[in-house]
Amino acid sequence: MTNRVWPRNRSKWLIVLLVVQVLFLAAIAGIHYSTLWFGKEIRLQTVPVDPRDLLYGDYVQLNYDINRVPLSLRQETGDKPKSGDRIYVVLQENQSDGIYRAKAVASRKPSLSVGQIMLKGRVEYADDDAIRISYGIERYYVKENTGKELEKQAGNLVVKVKTSAWGSPVIEDITAGSKSEQ
Repeated sequence: MTNRVWPRNRSKWLIVLLVVQVLFLAAIAGIHYSTLWFGKEIRLQTVPVDPRDLLYGDYVQLNYDINRVPLSLRQETGDKPKSGDRIYVVLQENQSDGIYRAKAVASRKPSLSVGQIMLKGRVEYADDDAIRISYGIERYYVKENTGKELEKQAGNLVVKVKTSAWGSPVIEDITAGSKSEQ
């Protein structure tokens, strides 16, 4: 009798394991897409560099103003953040051009005022003047043979980014010019 029960229980556990794996993968994709569907759109000024990768095709390496944040914007006192530390950057829209700029930096999730949003990043390094931060949106893949064209427009590019309530950013688009020009 035990021989008949074991195969039936084994298949149930196999189905449960398969369902858990599928749900896990769906949750990972859902987090990314929820940012695109429900996130707040912000605009960041950037300068592209290095537009080609032999394995992956054309991409634009992006460097934002908010990648280098002055130490004077830190909300905490004490030691500078170390490489690899999680950090939160509070951004606020500049009303004249619609570009979001850094207003504060914190090692813990900060409280936000009206009109502010938060991006979560990782510290690359901190020197005596500023903190270099990576947000995971510094590389944007483009259609083949279009990376050089974006490079020519360096200094006049605006990146449209969607950001979730928990500070996770996703690039939506790269356009030329500022908000007031479009």
